[in-house]
Amino acid sequence: MSQACRPCGLAQWSAVHVFDHDCAIASMTNFLFAMLLLLGSPGPGVLTLAGVGSAFGYRAGWAYGAGLFVGSNMVMAVAAGGLAALFLANESLRLVFTLLSTAYLLYLAAKIAFAGSKLAFIGADKAPGFWGGITLQAINPKAYAVGTFVFSNFPMFPNQLWLEIAVKFVLLNAVWIPIHVLWLAAGVAVNSLDLRPAVQRGINIAMALAMLVVVGLALASNFSG
Repeated sequence: MSQACRPCGLAQWSAVHVFDHDCAIASMTNFLFAMLLLLGSPGPGVLTLAGVGSAFGYRAGWAYGAGLFVGSNMVMAVAAGGLAALFLANESLRLVFTLLSTAYLLYLAAKIAFAGSKLAFIGADKAPGFWGGITLQAINPKAYAVGTFVFSNFPMFPNQLWLEIAVKFVLLNAVWIPIHVLWLAAGVAVNSLDLRPAVQRGINIAMALAMLVVVGLALASNFSG
């Protein structure tokens, strides 16, 4: 029988027991719970994905979502390689990316608040598409911070770095995909509602305020400390 979980990283970790060690299971459980909280809460990616679904339907939503997916994994790869930490340590570079992403989110918030009578999370004549999803992930400093957090914590297989990275990628995407599919479905469903103009405008404003909260949190995290 395995003993109570000891601090990860001790010599008792072995290739034979990497899959059934209590510490690995506990770390995986904590990792999945953290990912549910981080990815399930409203943020730039899921809000804009819901917006694309609301304005353009599933077909455009899948294309934009695929871009978000690829962009997310690109950022996670950068974080796993340790480059994200260097990026976050560069104040000037981080400031540039923060301003770019903030300007984009403010633009989306304005489009939401001043949308017409049709309910829309974002107003645009053309869907952002695959490359739009990649771009949003690439310029979002929060994505790099999350990636650094993910690969700097929750040790599972301390003596097998590549195995740990691979498992974290699998678990991360196992949470990422269904959450984003649900947000896309929510956007498409909202667009099908037959609401009064006043109600539609109220929801638009509420969504814009939610985006402003995201902007505020991003700025606060960047300039605090």
